[in-house]
Amino acid sequence: MDHDEVLDGFRSSIDNIDVALIHLLAERFRVTRQVGDHKVAVGLPSADPDREAQQVKRMGELAVAAGLDPVFSEKFLRFVIDEVIRHHEQAGNGD
Repeated sequence: MDHDEVLDGFRSSIDNIDVALIHLLAERFRVTRQVGDHKVAVGLPSADPDREAQQVKRMGELAVAAGLDPVFSEKFLRFVIDEVIRHHEQAGNGD
């Protein structure tokens, strides 16, 4: 395949977006780690099904508004939430 400057530009944009996504996820996990520490300190459970349901609904609405598949949005959020809960459970168990 010949060198394609347009494709290179698209790929460069994707690479920059990927960097931003990783940094945003890292920041989100820093904050949720603080949430987990607080939950342990005050004796709250790792999971909060009501909050999770609110977030899924909110993210679905945001996804639709942004032209993104809300089913994908829910799957992505569920993946992130499950990882956060796993971290909280580990913190609560002293792991």
